Amino acid sequence: MSTEAPTQNKNNSSASKATTIVAYLALAVGLGLGLYALFAALGVWFGMWNFQDGFAMLRRVNASANWIAWATLAATLFVFITGRRIGKPGTVKLTAFAAVGVIASTLAYVVPETYRPADGTPAIHDIATDTNNPLPFVAIAPLRADAPNPMEYGYSPRMTPQEHALAQLEAYPDIIPQTFNEPKSVVFDRALAAVEQLGWELVDQDLAQGRIEATDTTFWFRFKDDVVIQIDETAEGSVLNARSLSRVGVSDVGKNAARLREFFALL
Repeated sequence: MSTEAPTQNKNNSSASKATTIVAYLALAVGLGLGLYALFAALGVWFGMWNFQDGFAMLRRVNASANWIAWATLAATLFVFITGRRIGKPGTVKLTAFAAVGVIASTLAYVVPETYRPADGTPAIHDIATDTNNPLPFVAIAPLRADAPNPMEYGYSPRMTPQEHALAQLEAYPDIIPQTFNEPKSVVFDRALAAVEQLGWELVDQDLAQGRIEATDTTFWFRFKDDVVIQIDETAEGSVLNARSLSRVGVSDVGKNAARLREFFALL
């Protein structure tokens, strides 16, 4: 009697069990890592810990998520290829489970990476088009009463206002007053439309003074950054100045400059 068939069946049975274990393991590890990254932000939202602790949790995730994403991808390929080779029922379902682990672990890596500042990004959180005469906040001032970061331009425990201004000008030389041929009223309306399109919360608008104040809430940690915009008439048309200031954190990892660039692009 040939032993080839029983041996083959035994091997297929072992491979079948292995694909099931690998699929569920990839799902558990990847999804667990993704949920941990999500919990880092949720804890900040609900006041369970401060944002520094949330960042620390994301750094821990980021340290391992990259290789875990590759490992779960390899596991997914193993499940699919092995399952198809042995004709295992439910191979597609198990492959989908493992793929969820890949997606979750990839997101756990990508999201913390968005908070990693690019090379040369200064540790500042206040960006103004006019560093000599930065716009003051008026309507937003009461909303920042309990904010750790004060409204004085260039305030930082690590540098003087002059050093702050130099750091901004060196890192973001394109953040300058924006000039237009159109009159103040036209640019004011376009600025309001841009604020709405960007999803900022409009706090105040005053056409007579050419002033707009708004608050932008970041997606992941729900940080609130405030923006003030001033539009003035000129002989050639109008000029727009703006300022974006974070309520918390020493470094904004370039977010305030990116916010103003996006706003200017819409104008």
